Amino acid sequence: MREHMTRDPTIPETGQRPVSDRARGSREAQTSASADIAAFVAKARAMTPGKAGTGRLIFALDATMSRQPTWDMACRLQADMFSEAGTIGGLSVRLVYYRGLNECRATQWITDTAHLARLMGKIDCRGGQTQLGRVLSDARREAVASGVRAIVFVGDAMEENVDALCVTAGELGLLKVPCFMFQEGNDPAAEAAFREIARLTGGAWCRFDTGSAAQLRELLRAAAAYATGGRDALMRLAKGTSGAAALLGQMK
Repeated sequence: MREHMTRDPTIPETGQRPVSDRARGSREAQTSASADIAAFVAKARAMTPGKAGTGRLIFALDATMSRQPTWDMACRLQADMFSEAGTIGGLSVRLVYYRGLNECRATQWITDTAHLARLMGKIDCRGGQTQLGRVLSDARREAVASGVRAIVFVGDAMEENVDALCVTAGELGLLKVPCFMFQEGNDPAAEAAFREIARLTGGAWCRFDTGSAAQLRELLRAAAAYATGGRDALMRLAKGTSGAAALLGQMK
Protein backbone atom coordinates (compact mmCIF):
# COMPACT_ATOMS: atom_id res chain seq x y z
CA MET A 1 0.00 0.00 0.00
CA ARG A 2 1.36 3.40 -0.95
CA GLU A 3 2.04 5.59 2.05
CA HIS A 4 0.17 8.89 2.34
CA MET A 5 2.80 11.58 2.71
CA THR A 6 2.22 14.31 5.23
CA ARG A 7 1.87 17.89 4.06
CA ASP A 8 1.65 21.35 5.58
CA PRO A 9 -2.11 21.92 6.08
CA THR A 10 -1.65 25.66 5.60
CA ILE A 11 -0.62 25.11 1.95
CA PRO A 12 -3.45 24.42 -0.54
CA GLU A 13 -3.65 21.03 -2.26
CA THR A 14 -2.27 22.58 -5.45
CA GLY A 15 1.09 22.90 -3.73
CA GLN A 16 1.20 26.66 -4.18
CA ARG A 17 1.74 28.72 -1.07
CA PRO A 18 -1.04 31.11 -0.09
CA VAL A 19 -0.68 34.65 -1.35
CA SER A 20 0.48 36.97 1.41
CA ASP A 21 -1.92 39.47 2.95
CA ARG A 22 0.05 42.34 1.43
CA ALA A 23 0.00 40.80 -2.05
CA ARG A 24 -3.74 40.37 -1.99
CA GLY A 25 -3.99 44.14 -2.21
CA SER A 26 -7.10 46.18 -2.32
CA ARG A 27 -9.36 43.47 -3.79
CA GLU A 28 -9.85 41.74 -0.44
CA ALA A 29 -10.01 45.04 1.38
CA GLN A 30 -13.15 45.85 -0.60
CA THR A 31 -14.92 42.74 0.69
CA SER A 32 -16.88 43.65 3.78
CA ALA A 33 -16.47 41.59 6.91
CA SER A 34 -20.24 41.29 7.26
CA ALA A 35 -20.53 39.76 3.79
CA ASP A 36 -17.82 37.23 4.61
CA ILE A 37 -19.55 36.25 7.83
CA ALA A 38 -22.95 35.99 6.14
CA ALA A 39 -21.55 33.72 3.44
CA PHE A 40 -19.85 31.51 6.01
CA VAL A 41 -22.99 31.18 8.14
CA ALA A 42 -25.08 30.36 5.07
CA LYS A 43 -22.70 27.56 4.11
CA ALA A 44 -22.62 26.24 7.66
CA ARG A 45 -26.41 26.08 7.84
CA ALA A 46 -26.55 24.25 4.54
CA MET A 47 -24.28 21.48 5.82
CA THR A 48 -25.77 18.36 7.40
CA PRO A 49 -23.97 16.03 9.79
CA GLY A 50 -22.59 12.86 8.23
CA LYS A 51 -24.62 9.69 8.49
CA ALA A 52 -23.75 6.91 10.92
CA GLY A 53 -21.07 4.65 9.59
CA THR A 54 -19.27 7.31 7.58
CA GLY A 55 -17.29 8.94 10.36
CA ARG A 56 -14.47 11.35 9.53
CA LEU A 57 -12.32 12.26 12.50
CA ILE A 58 -9.33 14.59 12.71
CA PHE A 59 -6.79 13.16 15.17
CA ALA A 60 -4.53 16.04 16.20
CA LEU A 61 -1.56 15.80 18.53
CA ASP A 62 1.05 18.08 20.06
CA ALA A 63 4.36 16.55 18.92
CA THR A 64 6.70 18.97 20.65
CA MET A 65 9.68 17.60 22.56
CA SER A 66 7.98 16.76 25.87
CA ARG A 67 5.28 14.74 24.14
CA GLN A 68 7.22 11.66 22.94
CA PRO A 69 5.89 9.24 25.60
CA THR A 70 2.29 10.27 24.92
CA TRP A 71 2.86 10.16 21.15
CA ASP A 72 4.08 6.57 21.46
CA MET A 73 1.07 5.73 23.63
CA ALA A 74 -1.35 7.33 21.16
CA CYS A 75 0.27 5.35 18.35
CA ARG A 76 -0.68 2.16 20.15
CA LEU A 77 -4.14 3.29 21.24
CA GLN A 78 -5.37 4.62 17.89
CA ALA A 79 -6.30 1.04 17.00
CA ASP A 80 -9.03 1.23 19.64
CA MET A 81 -10.69 4.09 17.74
CA PHE A 82 -10.95 1.96 14.61
CA SER A 83 -12.15 -1.00 16.65
CA GLU A 84 -14.91 1.00 18.34
CA ALA A 85 -15.98 2.56 15.05
CA GLY A 86 -16.00 -0.89 13.46
CA THR A 87 -18.86 -1.94 15.73
CA ILE A 88 -20.98 0.86 14.23
CA GLY A 89 -19.72 1.37 10.69
CA GLY A 90 -16.38 2.74 9.53
CA LEU A 91 -13.90 5.45 10.41
CA SER A 92 -11.64 7.66 8.34
CA VAL A 93 -8.86 9.48 10.23
CA ARG A 94 -6.77 12.48 9.25
CA LEU A 95 -3.66 12.79 11.42
CA VAL A 96 -2.53 16.37 12.11
CA TYR A 97 0.48 17.21 14.25
CA TYR A 98 2.83 20.08 14.98
CA ARG A 99 6.40 20.17 16.22
CA GLY A 100 9.71 21.99 15.88
CA LEU A 101 10.06 25.42 14.28
CA ASN A 102 6.73 26.27 12.66
CA GLU A 103 6.13 22.72 11.38
CA CYS A 104 2.53 21.56 11.15
CA ARG A 105 1.60 18.63 8.92
CA ALA A 106 -1.41 16.56 8.00
CA THR A 107 -1.99 13.22 6.31
CA GLN A 108 -4.64 12.31 3.81
CA TRP A 109 -7.69 10.46 5.10
CA ILE A 110 -6.74 6.99 6.37
CA THR A 111 -9.10 4.07 6.93
CA ASP A 112 -6.62 1.43 8.08
CA THR A 113 -5.19 1.27 11.61
CA ALA A 114 -1.97 -0.46 10.50
CA HIS A 115 -1.34 2.27 7.94
CA LEU A 116 -1.83 5.00 10.54
CA ALA A 117 0.45 3.17 12.99
CA ARG A 118 3.21 2.97 10.37
CA LEU A 119 2.99 6.70 9.70
CA MET A 120 2.98 7.62 13.38
CA GLY A 121 5.93 5.31 13.99
CA LYS A 122 8.03 7.33 11.54
CA ILE A 123 7.41 10.65 13.32
CA ASP A 124 9.47 11.83 16.28
CA CYS A 125 8.71 14.71 18.62
CA ARG A 126 10.79 17.90 18.38
CA GLY A 127 11.09 21.00 20.50
CA GLY A 128 8.89 23.96 19.62
CA GLN A 129 5.83 25.98 20.56
CA THR A 130 2.19 25.02 20.21
CA GLN A 131 0.41 25.59 16.89
CA LEU A 132 -3.17 24.79 17.77
CA GLY A 133 -4.41 27.66 15.60
CA ARG A 134 -3.11 25.91 12.47
CA VAL A 135 -4.77 22.67 13.55
CA LEU A 136 -8.14 24.37 13.95
CA SER A 137 -7.79 26.23 10.65
CA ASP A 138 -7.04 22.98 8.84
CA ALA A 139 -10.07 21.38 10.44
CA ARG A 140 -12.28 24.26 9.34
CA ARG A 141 -11.12 23.93 5.72
CA GLU A 142 -11.66 20.19 5.74
CA ALA A 143 -15.09 20.57 7.29
CA VAL A 144 -16.18 22.89 4.49
CA ALA A 145 -14.47 20.92 1.71
CA SER A 146 -15.35 17.33 2.57
CA GLY A 147 -17.10 17.12 5.93
CA VAL A 148 -15.71 16.30 9.38
CA ARG A 149 -17.69 14.71 12.20
CA ALA A 150 -15.32 15.45 15.09
CA ILE A 151 -11.85 16.61 16.12
CA VAL A 152 -9.72 14.98 18.79
CA PHE A 153 -6.83 16.97 20.19
CA VAL A 154 -4.30 15.58 22.66
CA GLY A 155 -1.89 18.01 24.31
CA ASP A 156 -0.62 19.52 27.53
CA ALA A 157 0.15 23.17 26.76
CA MET A 158 -1.13 26.26 24.97
CA GLU A 159 1.13 29.19 24.03
CA GLU A 160 -1.05 31.12 21.57
CA ASN A 161 -3.55 33.97 21.51
CA VAL A 162 -6.71 32.48 23.00
CA ASP A 163 -9.03 35.01 21.38
CA ALA A 164 -7.74 34.11 17.91
CA LEU A 165 -8.25 30.42 18.62
CA CYS A 166 -11.79 31.09 19.80
CA VAL A 167 -12.71 32.78 16.52
CA THR A 168 -11.87 29.63 14.58
CA ALA A 169 -13.47 27.46 17.24
CA GLY A 170 -16.68 29.46 16.88
CA GLU A 171 -16.67 28.83 13.13
CA LEU A 172 -16.25 25.11 13.76
CA GLY A 173 -19.23 25.33 16.09
CA LEU A 174 -21.32 26.82 13.27
CA LEU A 175 -20.21 23.91 11.09
CA LYS A 176 -21.31 21.49 13.83
CA VAL A 177 -17.83 20.03 14.28
CA PRO A 178 -17.19 19.37 17.99
CA CYS A 179 -13.68 19.45 19.40
CA PHE A 180 -12.81 16.84 22.01
CA MET A 181 -9.93 18.42 23.90
CA PHE A 182 -7.98 15.83 25.90
CA GLN A 183 -5.51 17.44 28.28
CA GLU A 184 -2.59 15.65 29.86
CA GLY A 185 -1.38 17.27 33.05
CA ASN A 186 -2.56 20.31 34.99
CA ASP A 187 -1.44 23.43 33.12
CA PRO A 188 -4.09 26.06 34.04
CA ALA A 189 -3.61 28.15 30.88
CA ALA A 190 -4.04 25.09 28.70
CA GLU A 191 -7.12 24.03 30.63
CA ALA A 192 -8.80 27.42 30.26
CA ALA A 193 -8.15 27.51 26.51
CA PHE A 194 -9.11 23.88 25.90
CA ARG A 195 -12.35 24.24 27.86
CA GLU A 196 -13.35 27.33 25.88
CA ILE A 197 -12.58 25.69 22.53
CA ALA A 198 -14.65 22.68 23.55
CA ARG A 199 -17.54 24.90 24.64
CA LEU A 200 -17.56 26.99 21.47
CA THR A 201 -17.56 23.93 19.22
CA GLY A 202 -20.15 21.99 21.18
CA GLY A 203 -17.54 19.41 22.18
CA ALA A 204 -16.00 18.44 25.51
CA TRP A 205 -12.83 18.82 27.58
CA CYS A 206 -11.37 16.01 29.64
CA ARG A 207 -8.17 15.61 31.58
CA PHE A 208 -6.27 12.34 31.70
CA ASP A 209 -3.42 11.46 34.03
CA THR A 210 0.11 11.58 32.68
CA GLY A 211 0.93 8.25 31.08
CA SER A 212 -2.54 6.78 31.71
CA ALA A 213 -3.20 4.57 28.70
CA ALA A 214 -6.48 3.31 30.15
CA GLN A 215 -7.96 6.79 30.51
CA LEU A 216 -6.84 7.96 27.07
CA ARG A 217 -8.11 4.72 25.50
CA GLU A 218 -11.62 5.34 26.88
CA LEU A 219 -11.64 8.92 25.61
CA LEU A 220 -10.47 7.97 22.12
CA ARG A 221 -13.07 5.20 21.89
CA ALA A 222 -15.79 7.66 22.88
CA ALA A 223 -14.71 10.20 20.27
CA ALA A 224 -14.63 7.52 17.57
CA ALA A 225 -18.10 6.35 18.55
CA TYR A 226 -19.43 9.88 18.17
CA ALA A 227 -17.66 10.44 14.85
CA THR A 228 -19.15 7.24 13.44
CA GLY A 229 -22.59 7.02 15.02
CA GLY A 230 -23.29 10.46 16.44
CA ARG A 231 -24.83 11.22 19.81
CA ASP A 232 -26.84 7.99 19.89
CA ALA A 233 -23.67 5.89 19.65
CA LEU A 234 -22.04 7.96 22.38
CA MET A 235 -25.07 7.50 24.62
CA ARG A 236 -24.92 3.73 24.19
CA LEU A 237 -21.22 3.66 25.01
CA ALA A 238 -21.75 5.95 28.01
CA LYS A 239 -23.81 3.25 29.71
CA GLY A 240 -20.67 1.19 30.23
CA THR A 241 -17.68 3.54 30.15
CA SER A 242 -16.87 6.60 32.21
CA GLY A 243 -14.98 8.27 29.35
CA ALA A 244 -18.02 8.41 27.09
CA ALA A 245 -20.19 9.58 29.99
CA ALA A 246 -17.76 12.40 30.72
CA LEU A 247 -17.95 13.65 27.12
CA LEU A 248 -21.71 13.28 26.85
CA GLY A 249 -22.27 15.25 30.04
CA GLN A 250 -20.62 18.33 28.52
CA MET A 251 -21.96 18.25 24.97
CA LYS A 252 -24.80 20.56 23.99
